[in-house]
Amino acid sequence: MTGVGQPLVLLVEDEPAQREVLSYNLEAEGFRVVQAEDGEEAMSFVREELPDLIVLDWMMPNLSGLEVCRRLKSRPETRKVPVIMLSARSEEVDRVRGLETGADDYVIKPYSVVELMARVKANLRRARPSTVGVLLEFQDIRLDSETHRVHRGEKVLKLGPTEFRLLATFMEKPGRVWSREQLLDRVWGRDIYVETRTVDVHIGRLRKALCQFGGEDLLRTVRGAGYALG
Repeated sequence: MTGVGQPLVLLVEDEPAQREVLSYNLEAEGFRVVQAEDGEEAMSFVREELPDLIVLDWMMPNLSGLEVCRRLKSRPETRKVPVIMLSARSEEVDRVRGLETGADDYVIKPYSVVELMARVKANLRRARPSTVGVLLEFQDIRLDSETHRVHRGEKVLKLGPTEFRLLATFMEKPGRVWSREQLLDRVWGRDIYVETRTVDVHIGRLRKALCQFGGEDLLRTVRGAGYALG
């Protein structure tokens, strides 16, 4: 699988056998996977780290997938995380109910693993295009996450791997202000300890790389908040 970094998928399924099969196939496609066996565990994880996509079983004890989805979509910080709901309920009214709670996709059990993987990629393509090899463009900058090349105008820019991931993050959501902590989680990963000032060092390198052939500095420093592109 091509792309920038490994997208993080939260897999919420109370049946261990199903969970293991899905986890194996997601990892084989190049995703990082974290597993939750019920809705409460899923909500606890999301509070710690924001996944790029959630595969969510409807029928679970205590807190149902439907309620988990409702809570996720009602919160600003998790509203845009794609949710693929898995359910044995095949009636149209159930599909409509699942989608009305905010699920981005609805897959009926038993399902084809190949089809589910395709749907995961399709939803990620919309949410985090750089992770699935989509070409990103902002003004005169073009980033190709498949070939790992960046152009500004007609010039090819030389970027280190960390600067490339930073730029991809900014280009997915131009104008969004990212805090240093958010950039650390997104670019370096939550399981790696890096001091926040390291972000400033790499932002400086990215600025230099983007302007190596001239042109306006498109990276914006937002005092007390972080950084943004444009």
